Amino acid sequence: MKSDPRRLDLAAYPWRQDMETRFADMDVNRHINNVAFSRFFEETRIRFNWNLIEKGPPMDRPHYLVAHVAIDFLGEGRYPEPVTMTYAVGSIGRTSFRCAMGMFQFGACIALCDSVLVHRGADGPSPLPESLRKRLEAYPLNG
Repeated sequence: MKSDPRRLDLAAYPWRQDMETRFADMDVNRHINNVAFSRFFEETRIRFNWNLIEKGPPMDRPHYLVAHVAIDFLGEGRYPEPVTMTYAVGSIGRTSFRCAMGMFQFGACIALCDSVLVHRGADGPSPLPESLRKRLEAYPLNG
């Protein structure tokens, strides 16, 4: 994740959303705690997918399983300042795709997250629907 310098650039992400931090997100050192980082990335993934489904012509709701999550903590987050959560599609495979997410505060990247989402069918992984693939292709990491 950290090896790609584009990941540290807010402008490289095609989708972003500001989110408020909460008092409960703090640890004893008055930083946003690691569990809260995970929650912000989960919320980002969910909001992006809702956005993806709602844009364009109607499509069936995809059935994902989260197969992998990795977070690199790069800096400290501060309460009560908001964070800017970012999202790009890192890669697309036959049955899965990789989400490339970032968390920014005061313009600096404070964490990166990669998640792999697998499209599931009745008997396990199934090919990504073409309508979903087309929408995912519209959100590459820029730069």
